Parts: sequence; structure tokens; C-alpha cells
Amino acid sequence: MVLPLLKLGTLALKTLSKPIGSRLKQQAGLHPKFRNFIVSMAQANHRITTTMQRRLYGHATNVEIRPLDEEKAVQAAVDLLGEAFVFSVAVAALYFEVQRSSRSEAKKEELRRQDLEQMRERDDALSREVESLKSKIQELEQLARGRGLAGVFNFRPSQVEEGKVPTLA
Repeated sequence: MVLPLLKLGTLALKTLSKPIGSRLKQQAGLHPKFRNFIVSMAQANHRITTTMQRRLYGHATNVEIRPLDEEKAVQAAVDLLGEAFVFSVAVAALYFEVQRSSRSEAKKEELRRQDLEQMRERDDALSREVESLKSKIQELEQLARGRGLAGVFNFRPSQVEEGKVPTLA
């Protein structure tokens, strides 16, 4: 019962993070200091991705890369920021799920270990009992040998000595 509700909650969190990411996108471009920061971030991202693409396609990498105009840079940065937010929520949900699963697996492993320990203890107890029974059987066999045939059939020694016909007791 808990697992489906937990998974449903995780899915709801992911779904709710998308509108929050969109709202973050809208507000990011409005604040001047933050706008300058994200423009510089977008320009750096543009330079890195353009250089990587040029290297992948075998083009010259020592050319000057033209910067994006400010509106495109803001749009690229807020898109990146929104996607990063949604991705971070998904990663956090995944991390939580892995931790929960790990704890559950650890509990199962502990129960298996306890069951195994109980089986070992029961096996040891049974081994001790078998050994005890073996020693008792040996004692009985020695007593029976000591008394002879009369000891095996539980004859009373007085009947055997008097010469009477023994009867089973």
C-alpha cells in the first residue's frame, strides 16, 4: 500500500516541478542582476557547445565565436535553468527511491541473516541432542552386554539363579 502511494507522490512531485520551472523561467529574465548572470552563463555555455561541435565535426576551433544576442542568451539560459530545476527534482526523487529501496533490502537481508542464525542454532541443538542420544544408547548397550541375554530381556536375576523358567516381564 505504501509503495504505490510513494511512487504516486514522486510522480506528482515531478509533475509539479514543471510549472515551477516555467515560473522560474519567467521570473529569471526580469531581475537585472540575475539577468546579467544568466546572460554570462548562456554565453559561456554557447562558447563551450560551439567549440565542442566544431571539434566533433572536424572544423577549425581557433576561430572567434560570435556571442548570442541578449534576448537569445536570456531565453537559452532560462530554458537551461528550467530544465536543470526539473532534472534536479527528478534526481532527488530517484535518490530518495534508491535510498528507500536500499533500506528495504537491508531489512530483508537482516531478516535472512537472523533466520539463518536461528537455523544454525537449531541445528546445533539437534546435533547436541543426537550426540546425547548416541551416548545413552551406548550406555544401554554396555549395560545389556554386562548383564548378558538376561539383561536384554529384562529378566530378574533371582528367577535365573533359582533355576526357574524365566518369563518376560
